[in-house]
Amino acid sequence: MAHEKFYLNTILSLEDDAITIIDTDQQVHFWNAAAVQTYNIEQSAILHQPITNFFHSDDLIVLQVLASQEPVKNTYHQPRKDKHVVINAAPIYNEKQELVGAASIERDITQIVKLNNNLETTAAELNELRQRVNMNHEETPFSKLKGRSFSLQQTIQIARKAAKTNATTLILGESGTGKEICARAIHEASDRKSGPFVPVNCGAIPSALFESELLGYEGGSFTGAEKNGKAGKIEMAHGGTLFLDEVGELPLEMQVKLLRVLQENRIYRIGDSTGRKVDVRFVAATNQNLGVLMEEKEFRSDLFYRLNVIQLTMPPLRERIDDIPELTQLFLKQFAIQHQVPTPEIEQDAIHILLEYDWPGNVRELRNFMERIIILSEKPFITKQDILDYFPNPTIQQNRKELVTSHLLPQEKAAMERQRIEEMLRQTNGNKALTAKKLGISRMTLYNKIKKYGI
Repeated sequence: MAHEKFYLNTILSLEDDAITIIDTDQQVHFWNAAAVQTYNIEQSAILHQPITNFFHSDDLIVLQVLASQEPVKNTYHQPRKDKHVVINAAPIYNEKQELVGAASIERDITQIVKLNNNLETTAAELNELRQRVNMNHEETPFSKLKGRSFSLQQTIQIARKAAKTNATTLILGESGTGKEICARAIHEASDRKSGPFVPVNCGAIPSALFESELLGYEGGSFTGAEKNGKAGKIEMAHGGTLFLDEVGELPLEMQVKLLRVLQENRIYRIGDSTGRKVDVRFVAATNQNLGVLMEEKEFRSDLFYRLNVIQLTMPPLRERIDDIPELTQLFLKQFAIQHQVPTPEIEQDAIHILLEYDWPGNVRELRNFMERIIILSEKPFITKQDILDYFPNPTIQQNRKELVTSHLLPQEKAAMERQRIEEMLRQTNGNKALTAKKLGISRMTLYNKIKKYGI
């Protein structure tokens, strides 16, 4: 192929990740557009120049691969103080199996790392404010779980008992049912309330960062590591509570390390062989079926039994419809204050419409809907027609039809749910994040239903 080189260069230039190719003399032979954007070094400046003119040799994994001839995969790396990447790198050989260079592909995760650090700071500040407010407030921590339905009060009763112990607790429930609110209430009602409450969303951490995020690392344990090391989330929760949200998303190799922490009450930072004792209460939550994950070998049974000492289930809103009027009034008042408008009155026939809806997104969906009404409606009262007008697609009439047919066989209900998901996927051109948002469910719930129905 006469134009093979040009074809290859074009393909590599279209890649969103930074691609670097060097020879055995450490000179750069390829530097794609994504690398230019990531490091702000133009191709004209770096091509055919030693890469060490632009980076410290100690900060380059590609040079380590060139020297060791050992590939690395999915490794966290900090080539510069202001840059965080996940890197894959491998040596390059010619047809005689002679080493001729090395190549690296780097995905820029700087914004994710910065956002995570900002979230840590904000979470600590919010936790301190919550503790101050609770000290001067007559309400108990469990008052944040609004509703008087039997199913919710039963869950709260178990949660109150859990708060009096240090036992690991597993909170089950669909997305939007208030699992994190329940976990915070358990912490704030416990003897650990003066300690930190550290939430970790296991579904939001890149797999390459799990170990360093949860366990931390010692200084100099890897290229780009902070000199004094960094405490992980478990260590940060010392004396308090660690909340593992979406625990079903933990990679298997991390499940083994977490199990060891639970068994020994000791954490081992990356680069530390002696470990250090920790005093942490673990609360985990998931909207997934861990029983199915265990059958599929995606979740360790020994870790499940360690986490499942006390089990709570947050009931879905469709099973506590008596709470809908109270929650509706609460959210209307809350968002009226936030948006500085008078609190509208909601008519009884409008409440009836809300009671007929299935609320697949649970309390979170109801809360978001009330905020939408406060923002879009300028009337002092909310009618049945307002509810129908402001409801997003799929319309409430469609969901009322589903409710009316709730007595149908499970196969028929499943067929209707599949049809609804397929219709929304068509409307969003296959955008799963937007589809989940419009359906009022989490992306993980949507993925599970897509897999279930073979869509």
